[in-house]
Amino acid sequence: MAKSILGKKLGMTQIFTEEGKVVPVTVVEAGQCVVVGNKTVENDGYNAVQLGFGAVKDKNVTKPMQGVFAKAGVTPVKFIREIRLADASEFTAGQIIGVDTFAAGEMVDVVGTAKGKGFAGGIKRHNFARGPMGHGSKSHREPGSIGPRMSGGGGKVFKGKKLPGQMGGQRVTIQRLSVVRIDTERNLILIKGAIPGPKKGLVIIKNTVKPGK
Repeated sequence: MAKSILGKKLGMTQIFTEEGKVVPVTVVEAGQCVVVGNKTVENDGYNAVQLGFGAVKDKNVTKPMQGVFAKAGVTPVKFIREIRLADASEFTAGQIIGVDTFAAGEMVDVVGTAKGKGFAGGIKRHNFARGPMGHGSKSHREPGSIGPRMSGGGGKVFKGKKLPGQMGGQRVTIQRLSVVRIDTERNLILIKGAIPGPKKGLVIIKNTVKPGK
C-alpha cells in the first residue's frame, strides 16, 4: 500500500546507533495530517488524496477554502497537497494520518523545494571550468562558445543549453532514504542524510515503491 505524509523540515543533527556509530539525520515534524478530500477516476479522471497539514488562524482562511473545509468536516489547515495514489479510495475525509504510518528501517522518497540561490553564473550553476586566469585573458568566468556559426544566419542556440540563470527554487525528489527513528510522542521522523529545502520548509514523505508495483 502506498503511504504519504506531509511534514516540516526542522534541521539536521546526528544520533548514535547501539554499536556507537554516528548517523547524520534530518528531523522532520510530520503527522497529524488530515484527509481533506479524494479524487477518483469516475469524477476527476485520476485517483488522488488531498492531505492537509499545519495550523492556521481562521482569519487567514479565504471564504472558498472555508467552504472546502466545512464540506469535508475538518478544521482548517495551512497547507494542502494532492498526492496521486492508486488506492486513494481507501482514505476518507477527516481521517488523521500520523507518523506511526511509517516505521524505522523503511525506505522513503522525500519531495521538497530546493533553496533558492538567485541568479548564478555557469561556474556556480553548472560547475563549468574557468578560462585562463592570466592578465592577457579576456574570458575568466564568462561562458565560451554556445552554438555553431553557420553561413546565412542559420546558427542557433538549442533549447536546454546550460547557461547562467536562476539557480535553485525547483521541486526536488530524493529517493530511497532510510527512516532511522520514529518519535510518536513529538510527531517526529528522523531520516538518514539530507533532504531538499530550507528549515521550516514543507516536504512530502512517501514510501519507496519498487518498479512494477
